Amino acid sequence: MKFYLSLFLIVIASSLFSQEKKETSYFDVNYFRGNIALHNNYILHLIEGHPEGTIIGWNKKTFGNEDWQEGYNYPDYGVSFSYQNLKNETLGNNYALYAHYNFYFLKRNIMLRVGQGLAYNTNPYDRYDNYKNTAFGSHILSSTYIMLNYKRERIFDRFGIQAGASLIHYSNANVVAPNASINSITFNVGLTYDLDEEDPEYIHAETKEKFTEPIKYNIALRGGVNESDVIGMGQSAFYVISAYADKRLSKKSAVQVGADLFFSNFLKDLIAYNAVAFPERNIDSDTDYKRAGLFVGHELFINKMSVVTQLGYYVYYPFDFEGRSYLRIGLKRYFGEKWFGAITLKSHGAKAEAVEFGIGIRL
Repeated sequence: MKFYLSLFLIVIASSLFSQEKKETSYFDVNYFRGNIALHNNYILHLIEGHPEGTIIGWNKKTFGNEDWQEGYNYPDYGVSFSYQNLKNETLGNNYALYAHYNFYFLKRNIMLRVGQGLAYNTNPYDRYDNYKNTAFGSHILSSTYIMLNYKRERIFDRFGIQAGASLIHYSNANVVAPNASINSITFNVGLTYDLDEEDPEYIHAETKEKFTEPIKYNIALRGGVNESDVIGMGQSAFYVISAYADKRLSKKSAVQVGADLFFSNFLKDLIAYNAVAFPERNIDSDTDYKRAGLFVGHELFINKMSVVTQLGYYVYYPFDFEGRSYLRIGLKRYFGEKWFGAITLKSHGAKAEAVEFGIGIRL
């Protein structure tokens, strides 16, 4: 698990801090308070008070030193730290570290921040001491937050304000059971402070060339560990082989079509368990645990990073587990023209199955 966490931080950090350094920066400090969303009944007993906390961010502004920046309306990138009191002793508190981007709209008065990182929970599930915590099965969690704010900088000297709403998600993606997860819908208010006296002028490209590229073919190998929802069954390794074609529509986006082959060892254990524990279901203990699927997808390119979303359907599906459709969403980081690393979440609707760590080549 520590290896996976280190890999995640290396991929994110290499993207953030390989950017052009001739840019100004600022801090923001935000207080938030809100409610835990009831996305399933397994967490009903855990919702008591109104969660509150703090998000502190360091942000680097862009001004068009690289071509991609103007295409995204000169976003910010940076790191943020959050503390959240979940207002329930069973749940404990969460501390999280994120990499994030800020995107701007409506004459830069509206900011959309998307952050992805890792969180530490102080009181996860324990069979004897904390059996009621069905939300978090481990100390280390994956966390995502989305912040939509009205923002005004330099209102008084270098100080500014921002306020709006945030969605904060915590889950370990079934690396360890249980994993009901927590989503907090909150309202936030904050202050910003610019570290530089003034900002430089935005750079506008003189000419914008039309982007063209032929169809490319990709091979990706993914893997990791996960566990079924049966607590105590134990973690098992899984492997995924993916092959797909993509076509760039522009500098920003590409569409994909391809196939996955899944070797999910936790299903092998789950099949054997169900065959013995629930004989009325008539499950054969020799049922194949492998699955194969076809998918379509989209890739959004942001400099050397990209955001991948895919929708798949199992065409080979011998054991019924969470339905025949599946989703994949995550991040890719390109190293040169061909090679890439990826961290993706595979799920069935809102039900996470696994965090996939992968490498691939684009030919």
